[in-house]
Amino acid sequence: ISFDESAKITPQIRDILRSFPQVTTVASELGRPDDGTDSTGFFNVEFYVGLKPYSQWTGKYRNKAELTAAINRKLQSFPGITFNYTQPAEDAVDEAETGLKSSLDAKIFGPDLNVLQERGTAIKKILDQVKGVNQVTLVQELGQPSLTVTADRAKMARYGLNVADVNGLIEAAVGGTAATQVVQGEELFDLVVRLQPQFRETADEIGNILIATPSGAQIPLREVTTLKIDNGASFIYRQDNSRYIGLQYSVVGRDLAGAVAEAQEKTAHLFQASYRAEWSGEFQEMLEAEHRLMFIVPLSLVAIFALLYLAFHDLIDALLVFSNVLALCLGGVWALLLTGTNFSISAAVGFISIFGVAIMDGLLF
Repeated sequence: ISFDESAKITPQIRDILRSFPQVTTVASELGRPDDGTDSTGFFNVEFYVGLKPYSQWTGKYRNKAELTAAINRKLQSFPGITFNYTQPAEDAVDEAETGLKSSLDAKIFGPDLNVLQERGTAIKKILDQVKGVNQVTLVQELGQPSLTVTADRAKMARYGLNVADVNGLIEAAVGGTAATQVVQGEELFDLVVRLQPQFRETADEIGNILIATPSGAQIPLREVTTLKIDNGASFIYRQDNSRYIGLQYSVVGRDLAGAVAEAQEKTAHLFQASYRAEWSGEFQEMLEAEHRLMFIVPLSLVAIFALLYLAFHDLIDALLVFSNVLALCLGGVWALLLTGTNFSISAAVGFISIFGVAIMDGLLF
């Protein structure tokens, strides 16, 4: 929507946010950001919402998740607006990493924007049904009204016109062309000439623009063209020299790898020929970290055993201390099971810490 319409809605959203007793202050930024990693339009609004410490919260909402859900329910009174909830530092990192406003994303690559929109909508419906996946948002690319001018070559030939004549007229009358240049001190500007707004605001008015024929006659543009309003692209996202449409989502209450694997399996049939999907963000980081750990952990265990053997010069003693590592790691596995914690990169780093503690305890014994 336009900047002016966004400016009318923004104060209403601020009032809703301030109505919650947990909120201390609300500030909004309306318009296109200066950050090059955050490519969006003038309709974009970002709200900074300050919160009281949890100890001062009153009412039925006791944590940020409950408050966010309550805010989202109230904001659903604005149809057609997509809301995304994050934190300032996290938002900046997500934009730099994925190009979107989430830490997890799926990008569908392909040449046709209409097909991308269809595939994106189909994948969103599937993701909404995957356990643990929530806050699924399809980045809108289509929806910008576009005037399409289609030349009728047969009619143009009867008048002695060609497509270049029509293109030149539309460019000059609607878009504007530089007629000359203006010098102001040391600065040089193009002087652009085009029709006044009242003669180019609608398709009918543009169709009334007169075009000169080689015979000297003046005919309306609609006589040799078809003008209509189409649903065009408001944004075209590109990566690796290819167009894509993005889906933002998060995973809650389930392991990340399992949720994404299920989503990939259920959406695999949607990708054929020149269309493909890329699941990135934290999921890509997890895969890279797992790949590194699969190499580093076995190497570390071999190095530990080698150092133990050099310290004891006895294979039995080295094996005895080394078995302590395995015993404590089993304790870590039980800790994850009993607490219902998913194995993650953070947990993997914790196991590496256990290696060091286990070796130290074994040596002391």
